[in-house]
Amino acid sequence: MQQAARVAGKSESLDKLLTDYPSGPHDQPQSMCPAFGSLRVGLRMRRTATILSGSACCVYGLTFTSHFYGAKRSVGYVPFNSETLVRGQLYEDIRNAVYEVAKPADYDAVVVINLCVPTASGVPLDRLPKAIDGVRIIGIDVPGFGVPTHAEAKDVLAGAMLRYARTEAGAGPVARPRSVSSMPTVTLIGELFPLDPPGVGAILAPMGLAVGPSVPPREWRDLYGALDCAAAAAVHPFYTASIREMQAAGRPVVGSGPVGEEGTADWLDSIAAATGISAAAAKAKALPAIRAAIAENQIEARMTVSGYEGSELLVARLLIEAGADVPYVGTACPQTAWSEPDRAWLAAQGTHVQFRASLEQDMAAMLEVRPDLAVGTTPLVQKAKALGIPALYFTNMVSARPLFGSAGAGALAAIVAAQTKGRDRFSRMVSFFDKVGSGETAGYGWTDVPKDPPGAKDRLRKAREAKAKAAMAVGT
Repeated sequence: MQQAARVAGKSESLDKLLTDYPSGPHDQPQSMCPAFGSLRVGLRMRRTATILSGSACCVYGLTFTSHFYGAKRSVGYVPFNSETLVRGQLYEDIRNAVYEVAKPADYDAVVVINLCVPTASGVPLDRLPKAIDGVRIIGIDVPGFGVPTHAEAKDVLAGAMLRYARTEAGAGPVARPRSVSSMPTVTLIGELFPLDPPGVGAILAPMGLAVGPSVPPREWRDLYGALDCAAAAAVHPFYTASIREMQAAGRPVVGSGPVGEEGTADWLDSIAAATGISAAAAKAKALPAIRAAIAENQIEARMTVSGYEGSELLVARLLIEAGADVPYVGTACPQTAWSEPDRAWLAAQGTHVQFRASLEQDMAAMLEVRPDLAVGTTPLVQKAKALGIPALYFTNMVSARPLFGSAGAGALAAIVAAQTKGRDRFSRMVSFFDKVGSGETAGYGWTDVPKDPPGAKDRLRKAREAKAKAAMAVGT
């Protein structure tokens, strides 16, 4: 499909994607469709419509996003068939749909997302009008063969919107964000747990800094507030396009985040260096509270951490500061300059960090370590529990908790303790169900290895030979 997309004129788009989001050991995502991430960003934004262009089965599956997150928002879809795709009618249908949806009374922006087939067929979303009656039109390609993870697909849309907003701000006055701080702000880059931005704001307050609108934003005008900052913090370090736009706006960008005592101290020093404001007062206030929270929430467990959200390194840092032994961290996201502070810190603790980790690598690490608790993706958790190893799904159980400051320091201890206590129960269950419902005994009614009917192999062999002979005879 990559080759087809290049032949269809999408080389520039693909080269940009492959530069921003280099592939790893697997050439296609091992998680959900990447467009899940871009769609989620659009569905979270006020006065923003999203239209998908792709195969019907793909669009049907992606509507799960709106239901899962309770978006209560329609997902637009432009259907096609082989004829409309080949003769270029699909582009005209998309254009007509955009004109129909782009009503300034309803929307500030309309996002159009090409999935795999339209991208491979060269549907040119860049030819859509940039605005219709003041409604911005954002067209992006998010193919599974060009964007490795859904987390990075969030950046595809966030970066495109930041670029558009930066151009608007450079051309003249723009809409005022709903909330404007009287203090200089720090923009957090990455989709965060809702309690984290206020927590980070409390940490920064003694420096005379506040947290501005985050990227990805909640509405279009927040993009102007995000760009108008003293510094940006790449809390999720794989937002390559968003970071590029912040730098183009002249904003310094720092990596890592205020996680744990050491992590918070280092991050505040980075913010101080970027803004020229001393971090002494902020450290004096925040660090004792974090130290106390960690002391009260010690973790005594050997753990492996893996996932595809992009915050895996930060979570591992917090676990280690709380006393956990974490020999392996795997993230499906790539290594960047903004992940280097966390990688270096973890390496100094003896932790192996695997960027662009495959499911197979995460599985191998879990099997080698045999941890008290494995934190990872759904298939890894399933495998761990089948082996009697307690496990947690990273996205729903870890990402759904605060991570920064003293709140983050106390968020994981209880759930880790509760899960590791269940190891004996898992062992008893595995022993009780040993050799039941697995391998040759999977399915209802089988008590031994199923046997082929007499002569079945010979009949199948002859059928294959006859089919091959008939195929060779065609056209002779």
